[in-house]
Amino acid sequence: MSHFIDVDVEMLQRYDRPGPRYTSYPTAPHFSETFGSTQYAEEIKVTNGADTPPELSLYFHLPFCKSLCYFCGCTTVITQNRERIASYLDYLDKEIRLVAERINPQRRVTQLHWGGGTPSYLEPDEIKRLFETIRSHFHFAKDAEVSIEIDPRGMKEAHLDAIIDVGFNRISMGVQDFDPQVQKTINRIQSEELTRWVFDGFRSRGIDSINLDLIYGLPHQTVASFERTLARIIDISPDRLAVFSYAHVPWLKKHQEVITESSLPDGQVKLDLLKNAVETLTREDYVFIGMDHFAKPGDTLVQALKEKKLYRNFQGYSTKWGCDLYALGMSGISQLQNVYAQNTKELPLYYKALDEGKLPTHRGYRLTEDDRVRRYVITKIMCDFELDMAEVETHCDIDFNAYFADALEQLEPLAQDGLLERANQKITITDTGRLLIRNIAMAFDEYLKGDEQKSGPMYSKTL
Repeated sequence: MSHFIDVDVEMLQRYDRPGPRYTSYPTAPHFSETFGSTQYAEEIKVTNGADTPPELSLYFHLPFCKSLCYFCGCTTVITQNRERIASYLDYLDKEIRLVAERINPQRRVTQLHWGGGTPSYLEPDEIKRLFETIRSHFHFAKDAEVSIEIDPRGMKEAHLDAIIDVGFNRISMGVQDFDPQVQKTINRIQSEELTRWVFDGFRSRGIDSINLDLIYGLPHQTVASFERTLARIIDISPDRLAVFSYAHVPWLKKHQEVITESSLPDGQVKLDLLKNAVETLTREDYVFIGMDHFAKPGDTLVQALKEKKLYRNFQGYSTKWGCDLYALGMSGISQLQNVYAQNTKELPLYYKALDEGKLPTHRGYRLTEDDRVRRYVITKIMCDFELDMAEVETHCDIDFNAYFADALEQLEPLAQDGLLERANQKITITDTGRLLIRNIAMAFDEYLKGDEQKSGPMYSKTL
C-alpha cells in the first residue's frame, strides 16, 4: 500500500501564517504567574485522590549543552563546568522526592522522556544515578515507553551502555542537516559517520525504535542539498523521523541574531524543501503522521493513528492518551486534567524554591469548562485527523453546531480548498489538510482573536 502524498505548494503558500503548535490548549503565552506552587500542589492532591487517577507520564528537563546550536529554541544552559551539572542533579533529586511524595505509589509510569538541552551530555555514571533515583520513587509499567534525546557528539561506548543498562528503549537523535555549510553556519558539526556509529551502536544493543530529527528552512539550505541529506537519512533507515520547520524568532531567542536573514531560504524555497521532504519520505513508504512526524508502517505511532489512540502533549505526538504529565527540572511544563504548571526557567529561582521545600512552579493555568471542550476538539483534530460531531456532543454535553457556529463558518473556505471534508456530522482532514492541521485547529481557538490585538508576533509560521 502506497503512502505517497503529493504536496500542493501553492496551497501551502496561501495558508503559511503565524499560529500555535497546540502542544497545549490554551497555549503557553496564556499561562499566568498568579498560578504558582501552592495551586499546583493543591491540584496534584485533587488529581491523586480521584477514584481512578490517570497513569503517569514523566518528563525530565536536562538543560545543559557543551556548545550552543544557533537554530535552537529550547531552554538551555551552555557550560563545560561539570560541577554545575552535578549540582543540578542534586536539586533534581529534591524535586523528584517532592513530587513523588504527593503521588500514590501504585500509579504506574507508562511513559518517561528525558529532553533538554542534551541529556546525553551527562556522564554515564550520572545517567545511572538519576535513573536509579527515578525508579526508586516511581512505579513503572512493564511496557513503559522510556525515551531519551541524545546528541552523538561527545558520546562514547560507555554512554550507549549506560543508556541501555538503565532501561531506555526509545532513542531520539538530532541530525538537522548533513550539509557542511549548513552545519558550520548553525554551529553544529556532526558527521554522517558519527551519526551512523551511534545509530548502529543502539541497533546492535537491541533498540528497535530510533527517531532522527531534521530541520528545513536552515541557512544555506537548497532543495538539492536537502535532497542529499534525505537520501542519506533514508539509507540509515530510522523508525521515525521528525522534520521540523526552523522557526526564526530572534525577538524570543537572541542568539538567533547571528543567523542573517539573507542566509535563510526564502518563503518559496522553504516550502519547496517541505514538499520535497514529504514526497520523498512518503514515496519511500514512511507514513505521514501529521505536522512534522513520519514513521514506518509497523511503528506504534502508525498503529495508534489507525486505532485513534494517538495523543499530543508538550513532547509532540505520543501513543499514551490521557496520562497525567509531570515535568521535572527547570522550565518543564506539567499537564494534569485541569491545569498546566510550568517550572521556573531561572536556575537560581529553581534552586531557591527547592531549598525552601516548595515545588518550583513559576506560572500556570487552570482550565475553564470552555477550555476543556475546545482542548478536546483540538486534540481530536490534531491526533485523529477527523472529528465526529455527535461523539463530541455526547462527550462534552453541547450542541456542536450551536457551540462552534463561528468555527464551522471559518472552516468553510478550508473545505472549499480541499483541506477537509464535511459529511454525515463528521469533519475529515485530507492529506493536504494534515500539512496544515495547525490552521484547521486555529478555527476552534477562542484566544486567537485577542492574540491578534497584542503587539509583536507570538507564534512562528505554521510551515
